[in-house]
Amino acid sequence: MSNTNNTSQSQGSRESRESQDSQEPQEKHSNQETHSKRERHAAEDHRPAPMEVLRQARAQLAELTGLSPESVSSFEQTEDGWALEVEVLEMARVPDTMSLMASYQVELDQQGQLSGYRRVRRYERGRADPRGGR
Repeated sequence: MSNTNNTSQSQGSRESRESQDSQEPQEKHSNQETHSKRERHAAEDHRPAPMEVLRQARAQLAELTGLSPESVSSFEQTEDGWALEVEVLEMARVPDTMSLMASYQVELDQQGQLSGYRRVRRYERGRADPRGGR
């Protein structure tokens, strides 16, 4: 009798362990999915800091154009990301005041990756803009 009792108890505890074992992989898989969804959501929500965006924009523009960015003359956050105007040295001349400069309009996505650029103006370094215009 006691042997029969032990057998049924051991079967019950084995079934309980098997049930727990089969649930663990499902729980682990569910936890991993939840964790990866959180990471993706956090990455999508991550907007770089303004200084990080400025550095990325200058570096990416220099890499694409081969030109040397000297300054950022305008910078704003938009719905789609960031918009900047970057002053670059297009052609060095002597004296330096005669060097050829250009303004490039640069657009970046929300993560700070360059999505487009175009030259909007060329000028000599020593020339001032006419009053009220470019």
